[in-house]
Amino acid sequence: MPVIECDEAQARDRLENAGVETEAGNTDHEQWRASYGGATAVAYDGKVVVQGGETAGLEGLLRESGGRVHAYFDGASRGNPGPAAVGWVLLTDDGIVADGGERIGTATNNQAEYEALIRVLEVARDYGFDDVRLRGDSELIVKQVRGEWDTNDPDLRAYRIEARELLMAFEAWSIEHVPRESNARADEMANEALDDD
Repeated sequence: MPVIECDEAQARDRLENAGVETEAGNTDHEQWRASYGGATAVAYDGKVVVQGGETAGLEGLLRESGGRVHAYFDGASRGNPGPAAVGWVLLTDDGIVADGGERIGTATNNQAEYEALIRVLEVARDYGFDDVRLRGDSELIVKQVRGEWDTNDPDLRAYRIEARELLMAFEAWSIEHVPRESNARADEMANEALDDD
C-alpha cells in the first residue's frame, strides 16, 4: 500500500486538475478520498495512502511529475512458444517504486521480452516519470529498439514500433543490455507470475 508524503491540499488539486473527482473522507482523520483506475486514494495530514489493485495511475497523478527512473524488464516463455509472462521493476534513488509480473498467454521468448518492455514503459509513463533508463537482459530487444539490428519478424516489428511510440512520451530515454544477474528481480517477477496458477 503506497504512502505518498505530500501536502494533501496540493495533491487534491493535482487530481482535480486531471479530472478526478474527490469527496469528503469517511472519518474525522481523512481529509478526502478519490477513486481512479481501480485504486482509491485516502488523504490524511501530510500524506496520501493509495490502495487497490492497480495503483500506478493514481500514484502517478499524485506524485510530482518528472524525474528519472531505472526500469528493468524481463519476459519468460516455457516452450517457445508456450505459456509466457512478464516482469518489471521501477527503481529510483529512493528504492523500488513499483514492481510486478503477469501472465500474457502464449508467446515466444522474444515476444514476452517485448511485452515486458511495453508494460514497464506504460507503468513508468503512468507514474509521470519523464526520463526512463531501461535495462534488459535480451540483447536482441535492446539492439532492435536502438535501431542497431533489423527487425525482420513481422510480430517483433509491430512490438518494436509500439515500444518506440511509447518512448516518445518521455523527454529522455536510454536502453541498455545487462547481464541476467543484474536483472534478477524482473526475472523473478516474470517467473513468479508463470508459477502462479
